[in-house]
Amino acid sequence: MRYRTRVTAPAAALLGTAAALAVAPTASARPLTAKPDQGTPGAETLGDSVYPALGNDGYRVEAYHLDFSYDATTRLVDAKATLRIKATQDLSRFSLDALGLDVRTVKVGGVAATFEQAGEKLRVTPARSLPKSCAVAVCVEYGADPARTLAYTAWVPTPDGFAICPQPNAAHTVFPCNDHPTDKADFSFRITVPNTLRGVANGSLTRTEQLDGDRTAYTYCSADPIATELVQITVGDYVVKERQGPHGLGLRDVVPTARAAALEPALALTPGLVDWLEQRLGAYPFETYGLLPCNNDAANAFDFTGLETQTLTLYKPNFLLQAESKIGSHMMHELVHSYFGNSVSPANWADLWLNEGHADFYGLLYRYERGWADSLGLTTMEARMKDTYARGDQWRQSSGPVAAPNAVNLFDSQRYLGGVLVLYALRELVGEDVFNRIERTFLERYRNRAATTADYIAVATEISGADQSGFLNDWLYGTRTPRMPNHPDWTVTPVVSSLVAPRNRAPGHYPDSTATL
Repeated sequence: MRYRTRVTAPAAALLGTAAALAVAPTASARPLTAKPDQGTPGAETLGDSVYPALGNDGYRVEAYHLDFSYDATTRLVDAKATLRIKATQDLSRFSLDALGLDVRTVKVGGVAATFEQAGEKLRVTPARSLPKSCAVAVCVEYGADPARTLAYTAWVPTPDGFAICPQPNAAHTVFPCNDHPTDKADFSFRITVPNTLRGVANGSLTRTEQLDGDRTAYTYCSADPIATELVQITVGDYVVKERQGPHGLGLRDVVPTARAAALEPALALTPGLVDWLEQRLGAYPFETYGLLPCNNDAANAFDFTGLETQTLTLYKPNFLLQAESKIGSHMMHELVHSYFGNSVSPANWADLWLNEGHADFYGLLYRYERGWADSLGLTTMEARMKDTYARGDQWRQSSGPVAAPNAVNLFDSQRYLGGVLVLYALRELVGEDVFNRIERTFLERYRNRAATTADYIAVATEISGADQSGFLNDWLYGTRTPRMPNHPDWTVTPVVSSLVAPRNRAPGHYPDSTATL
């Protein structure tokens, strides 16, 4: 099948047991026989400019297997996370990101390790140091309460279970991990639930087991690596609805059983959305796609309308009950994230404009092609960009340049519509054909990897045949809005100082800033 370009073994063979992830040095690796005092601790950061505490160095994660068991009576989760890591240095100690998890045991290579939980880090000291290039299994057994009150959390409790919303920095409230999009890894999942419920995760269902005690275990495996912020694990009274997409792509939606019929008109839109986007960006990059209308319409369930997780987009169900003209543009926005954000992830959270700018760009194009007015009553991309251009200096003062956010303003409109304005300016400069080749080349070159803003600029320079660094750096990092190519009459509204007060926002939570709503 055209979409499954990377063969992945069944989950049981890949990661299903501790034995499958036992100490497994590569052919060139030194064996795990170093003295206990060799090596140095790995750094407890990957140096992200927006979230400097996220991620850990000294190793990279090659694969995760998450084994969750949900108790519907206590509403608690009993979990085991098995990671296959590869040391990038002689490693005496390493850390994982973890918050709000009740860790019981940690084993490295099947041997008990010393551990401590300090802030948002789980520090692990193996019985023997890990030599550079050694690949080894790390198994963490723990418990979790989806309803636990934390400073921020990925858990979304529902009346019959939970879903998770890890973006941008909360996956480690669900499982111990190297919680940064640069460290993508293979993922498999085993979710055990009462027979009355369904367990769902990213990727494809590879096994269903009927267990004693009226319980069922569902195993899923992803054909492509996943960034931790894109993981999805859902438990509840859901039905899985399958349908055919373009070119043999299998689509699956995970829908609250009681609302399946009411949601069908929205779900039926997906094949047409995929077809439209494939004509512009190429083949859909994963093995499946679908929507997950989370079984919770509470206003405070989560702070957004939709959220991309790899192969599944999370939505509030009530949003999808509206007419196509009210939801189609935003459904396209979330689908675009399969390309920009999921297949190609941001190498630094300051590169978020690559995700959100592209998602809004194509979401708005889709809207205007259909003649649907946007929230301002505008019906063309040119009219919307003229309006956005006028706001340019104001946004640069209140939210920073497009590619220079901080944790407070990361999800402001500057990363969304401001990002669209940058892409529009580039298209005006180089022309539509060259712009389209830049987009496809960037996606092909960085598929299943993380990319920086500099990487995008380099591709734009290569494909256009002219150095675009000055032009794009001015648009992305300048404190003043540059002139718009082909539109010398466009003007920027002077900054009003009373409008630039910073906003306080809890980490990991953000309102809808997209223009596609």
